[in-house]
Amino acid sequence: MGGLYMANRVVEKIKKGLRGELVIPGDKSVSHRSVMFSALGDTPVRITNFLPSADCLSTVGVMRSLGAKVEMLSPTELVVTGNGLHGLKEPETLLDAGNSGTTLRLMMGMLAPQDFVSVFTGDSSLHKRPMGRVIKPLSQMGAHIVGRAGNTKLPITVVPAGKKLQGFTYDMPVASAQVKSAILLAGLFAEGTTTVVEPYQSRNHTELMLESFGVKLDYEGTAISIQAQDKLTAPEEIVVPGDISSAAFWLVAASVIPDSELLLKNVGINPTRTGILDVLNDMGADITLTNERSSGSEPVADILVRSASLHGTSFGADIMPRLVDEIPAITVAAMFAEGETVITGAGELRVKETDRIQAISDQFNKLCDCITATEDGLIIRGDSQNVWRQGTCFSYDDHRIAMTLAIAGMAGNGVEIEQPDCVAISYPSFYEEMAGLY
Repeated sequence: MGGLYMANRVVEKIKKGLRGELVIPGDKSVSHRSVMFSALGDTPVRITNFLPSADCLSTVGVMRSLGAKVEMLSPTELVVTGNGLHGLKEPETLLDAGNSGTTLRLMMGMLAPQDFVSVFTGDSSLHKRPMGRVIKPLSQMGAHIVGRAGNTKLPITVVPAGKKLQGFTYDMPVASAQVKSAILLAGLFAEGTTTVVEPYQSRNHTELMLESFGVKLDYEGTAISIQAQDKLTAPEEIVVPGDISSAAFWLVAASVIPDSELLLKNVGINPTRTGILDVLNDMGADITLTNERSSGSEPVADILVRSASLHGTSFGADIMPRLVDEIPAITVAAMFAEGETVITGAGELRVKETDRIQAISDQFNKLCDCITATEDGLIIRGDSQNVWRQGTCFSYDDHRIAMTLAIAGMAGNGVEIEQPDCVAISYPSFYEEMAGLY
């Protein structure tokens, strides 16, 4: 992760269209879950196209500390062997989640029912992020979780509850895959039925993977129910699809840079994650899905994107769970589009790795002054005639802000990025891929 002494990265304006093929790295969400769930089985699971990012390697470290065997055959291929659903071991040291909110939130759900003590820490950014929305429902199930700032922030200690957790029905105030996943993982061990009701469906990687491990879930509308399990039956292999959140940067870059045609290979197109495609198509993008297929329980395709004349759009809370991570990239598309784009219902962005709404407004306006931040979103005045400046912009050590600044500079008039190396959190080869397009 970042530091005061990282070299800045200069991204020049590109003078030609983007052409070629890119193989999109493994999905971060699926990579996390493949290691966690495999560690709850008792047979070896081979995981391929794993994303060897800092976040996912935090999950590997945590599962090793809990007694799972993880063999790295290569950076993108590993074998995980667990000790069974009830075979997690008390860790001898602190569990370090690094910068990974996914690791921390899902593992709290997995460890709340255990009969041993675990203590979580993380980097300075993760220490600032609120965990109360996970701790609250787990506590209602009988979990005993103690944290700083009124049980909301790291460091967090999970203490044995002294009795089995109790299943219950939780009406989620905000759709969140991480909160939902934590409750379902706790429900694997709880007495009775555990039900999560979402206001809108969030990404469902946890549900799909639970089912691939032999767990029967019941669905009714946006409610998902789980019963305690005796064991998980692990598949022999999990092939991780490419991450559509990583593809998003190239989808936008190729859409707004004239004379572009990129083929993005092996991209996960899980419907709970494809809000970016819906919004770009609504803006007039030229996007075609080809070679559609399945990768385990996840749908995958190759995506052909060509440059197009975009126009403004509006979207809000109902689609937000399907594209919240892609808002920075969509902002760049909107800056190049004709007309106004209005984004609402995105308040969750204020408690990501940084306050992404403020970060977008403060930094992107240095390159092209056309963005207004609102309490829960953004108003972007798009115009193909917008005046783009060169500028020095701060990434806040936030991987998605850094990568979006890079494509904005590439498509606009260049940019110098402070603290650029945070892209390793989700896309370690990003700058290398970008350099290959010049």
